[in-house]
Amino acid sequence: MSLVSVAVLSDIHGVLPALDAVLAEPDVAAAERIVVTGDIAAGPQPVEVLDRLTGLGDRVVWVRGNADRELVELAGNPELMTPVGIDRYAADQLTPAHVARLASLPHPVILDVDGFGRVLFCHGTPRDDDEVVLVDTRLAKWHEVLAEVPDDVTTIVCGHTHMPFVRLVDRRLVVNAGSVGMPYGAVGADWVLLDRAAVSVRKTRYDVEAARATIRASCTYAGVDEWTDEYLYARNSDVEALAAFGPRDGRPG
Repeated sequence: MSLVSVAVLSDIHGVLPALDAVLAEPDVAAAERIVVTGDIAAGPQPVEVLDRLTGLGDRVVWVRGNADRELVELAGNPELMTPVGIDRYAADQLTPAHVARLASLPHPVILDVDGFGRVLFCHGTPRDDDEVVLVDTRLAKWHEVLAEVPDDVTTIVCGHTHMPFVRLVDRRLVVNAGSVGMPYGAVGADWVLLDRAAVSVRKTRYDVEAARATIRASCTYAGVDEWTDEYLYARNSDVEALAAFGPRDGRPG
């Protein structure tokens, strides 16, 4: 059965106030499915975010991100350290049920959506949850990462790089849903709506200081205030993020 409307949320990164703000959007509340394209829990409120999404039942379609896979690895090895300290914190909060949920996530996922046909939802690229492609990635690289995508899939929705975009790649539509919890470039929670053959890139504004206070009250990570200041206020511009990510798509130096 084909879906009429799908809301796509990516890179929530354990920020419950941002997630709740998006879930309160009328078009998200009305969507037949909410597809969450990875990096769900690696942040200050991992348990709260996982429990909120689980409570929505079968309306949520889960897709694995690289950070979800890495949290499973961290949770299985308490001695394993990571350069991203909040990831170690997040892994330590998870129950066995949360770890099992993350460990079971598929990548990628294909759904039938009215006006789009078969849509592939992934995190980084269809073949690799940690692979980087950007709005300005050269076509030769795009052809490479989409080479194994079935011919009847002409829309690909991804996340991973925290910057929303819509572009064509040799007649295929590629959409990046941005980031709910760690946006680069502008304050607010990014998400995408697929509805009646139209793609709509959205940004939900919410009270950042109130969100920081709520997170502070529930999170014991030592650097939580610095983390929320940097990411909820989008201190990293899109220009800076593109410069940092650019070398990872294999572009000539």
